[in-house]
Amino acid sequence: MDTNTPGLVFLLLMSCVCSAVGQSCEGVCGASADLCSCQPTCESLKTCCSDYRDFCVQTQPYSGSIFGGTDFVVLHTTFNKTDLIICRFNDDTDTVGYVDDLSRGHCISPLLYETGWIPFKISSNNGTSFTRAGRWLSVHTGKLQSELKAVMVNSTKWQYYGTPGVSGSLQMTWNTSMVKADTVNIELWGYRETGTAYTNDWAAEWKYLYTLSNAHSNSGSFSFVPEPASDGFSRWELGMLRVSSSIYPDGMWNVEALWTEDHALAWHLDDTFRTNSAAWAEDKCLTWDKYETQLPNFLQEIIDCPCTLAQARADTGRFHTDYGCDIEKGSVCTYHPGSVHCVRAIQASPLYAAGQQCCYDSRGDQVLTGDSIGGSTPDRAHDWGSPPYKRPPRVPAQSHWVYDVLSFYYCCLWSDNCSYYFKHRPSSGCGRYKTPSSAVVFGDPHFITFDGISYSFNGKGEYTLVSAPSRDLTVQGRTEPVTDKIKATKMTAVAMREMSSDVIEVRVVSEPLGLEVLQNQETLLFSEQKWMDLQGVFVFSPVSTNVTVMFPSGAGVELRLRGDNMATTVLLPDDFFHKTLGLMGTLNGNAQDDLTLNNSQVVQNISDAEEVFNFGASWAISHSSSLFTYDSVYLENEYKNAPKHDPSFVPDFYVTENSSDPLLHQAVQLCSGDGSQFCRYDVLVGRSLTLGNSTKMLFQSHLALVDDLKTVVTCGFLSPPTNGRKNGTAYLQGSRVILSCDDGYKLKGSSERVCLANGQWSGQDTVCAKPSNVPGIVVGSVIGGIALIVIVTTIVLKARKNKSKRTTQNDTENNANVSL
Repeated sequence: MDTNTPGLVFLLLMSCVCSAVGQSCEGVCGASADLCSCQPTCESLKTCCSDYRDFCVQTQPYSGSIFGGTDFVVLHTTFNKTDLIICRFNDDTDTVGYVDDLSRGHCISPLLYETGWIPFKISSNNGTSFTRAGRWLSVHTGKLQSELKAVMVNSTKWQYYGTPGVSGSLQMTWNTSMVKADTVNIELWGYRETGTAYTNDWAAEWKYLYTLSNAHSNSGSFSFVPEPASDGFSRWELGMLRVSSSIYPDGMWNVEALWTEDHALAWHLDDTFRTNSAAWAEDKCLTWDKYETQLPNFLQEIIDCPCTLAQARADTGRFHTDYGCDIEKGSVCTYHPGSVHCVRAIQASPLYAAGQQCCYDSRGDQVLTGDSIGGSTPDRAHDWGSPPYKRPPRVPAQSHWVYDVLSFYYCCLWSDNCSYYFKHRPSSGCGRYKTPSSAVVFGDPHFITFDGISYSFNGKGEYTLVSAPSRDLTVQGRTEPVTDKIKATKMTAVAMREMSSDVIEVRVVSEPLGLEVLQNQETLLFSEQKWMDLQGVFVFSPVSTNVTVMFPSGAGVELRLRGDNMATTVLLPDDFFHKTLGLMGTLNGNAQDDLTLNNSQVVQNISDAEEVFNFGASWAISHSSSLFTYDSVYLENEYKNAPKHDPSFVPDFYVTENSSDPLLHQAVQLCSGDGSQFCRYDVLVGRSLTLGNSTKMLFQSHLALVDDLKTVVTCGFLSPPTNGRKNGTAYLQGSRVILSCDDGYKLKGSSERVCLANGQWSGQDTVCAKPSNVPGIVVGSVIGGIALIVIVTTIVLKARKNKSKRTTQNDTENNANVSL
């Protein structure tokens, strides 16, 4: 008889009892009643109250634009046709829902000023009581799929309309199935921020401005020739268009709708802009320049950029691809010409909620604003917003547009005054950047610690991978036997939390094979969105075999599945130096103490597999500290209600290589080079070439990561001399920069400078100066002086000669008179 059968019978019996005694989830979703459960784990444990899905609802879709307007259906329950549905989001925003012909309830998502999971409740009696509960994922418009937005055809033309040579008609398109109506209204909505910056009266404002077309056929396309806005609406310079059913009055809030991207409203600005857009924009730029000087300096509190593209893509705990310039999507970098890839710092700065953007060229070097209009730029407002959202400068996307993007249009795109913009948004370079340290566990299971020690630990149980008490970071791992007959284990689940964040668990599932992500014991689906903003943590899962978890401290956890072999990499910034314990070692630069037991003793002989095994066993977690979800009878029996380190499971400590083993020759062929010992162990002990090959691949991936994160030397930005030029925009060790002067100037100092290993530029500072005329003046003065002397001497001599002649003549005349 199956040993799990009695437990299963008991759970089924409890479920029946719950139904009989009338236990209900009405108003108590997430809680546990006396005899049944309303918690997310109840379905797999079969302990749910009978009305669990009636009151703890799921929706389709589960996500939509932060601007609202998405119609979603409530699943697994029905409503009466006469029900009057009100949907309340965040306990403060109501929208009107409806019941369809299939008795399904619908809600309309509202305009929100935040991203992430938003709790909502549903009333079926027009708001008298709210008995059903669920949650809705609000998504940054830039991260939303294009089919969920109205599309501005040739968006560049929209945002340059009215500048020289840009005129004619504009067109937008949309998916007609997203707005259920025969005719639609096309409306313009504007955004601005009012009040005094960084004070309590600083506020965000969305406002309906005017309608471009009423009762337009829902054909999926609309074209028009823009006219300058009247009634002062041209003062609104940022906004978007909304497509909604014509049954609603103009400007009605929170109705089913599609929105375009937010954009600069060049096309509706007044005649002053169209007459001389450059002069209009220059005036705006100068006004912004004066305003910016009055605001606090945020540059000192933002993180420096990674020095190389490889570092930027590898430091996944602190940086993530900027959707506006992605090398994997063709490097369409509209605002950063010359760049092939940009990343953004994931976390906003602590005080001013500022952001950092770092861009790189095809060589992998950082592009700086001192060299290019497409250079890396910091942001006064982080593009993705930051908790607690809702108010400037933390409103996702919109605050960034107001403080960082519109000013770029004023100074750089609509006029030629980029120097003003880059004065306030200079590239920060990478002088203060320090690469994170990495540790990894993979295979069955093999560890490489932060300080580089390699070992294997095949215990069965739940263990501390990383503990950093001073930073309140915990990462735990669960190992399970490879098979019932093989005395080896593999990592199958990892759970983690930092401070008061949501608990994130990632575990291997078999049907279909992939990684499952749980948030506070509830499964997260990535079918609609690949990025999720959660409480105190971000999660990114582009495919079912890759998950990255990012915490505010900059700690990152990467989980990669190859076959059924999961690798877990933990990346920690230097703030964690001297602060970690656990199976991944003590991060302090000293490999000798990496294998420190929970009682502070250090393993003396890391070649002794049994001593290493005792080290690993010492890091078994306690029942009270567990972050794991136990949502099956198997997990309850084997882990929740069992020792956290199974003393009865004794692995094979050493590989026995038998020449008669048919796998030995294949293992030798497969497992060569660095990490061969891991591959060979997994083939011979795990009895699987597939396992050995995936272990080899995961180890090679780790080596590549370490190589990408190697420290590089930077000498910092080198500017061209005044009245001169430079050739070269790379500033890392070995880079050469050639300096020269403009015509009419002479170079002093070094014409070529090389970035040295000590972080200094070779040679002397370069100066371009006008050629000196001192020698000519001196020569001219000497010649002039000699000429003057000659002239004076000649005059004197001539005067003396004339005087002598007169004297002789007088003497002759006197002599003649005397003789008369």
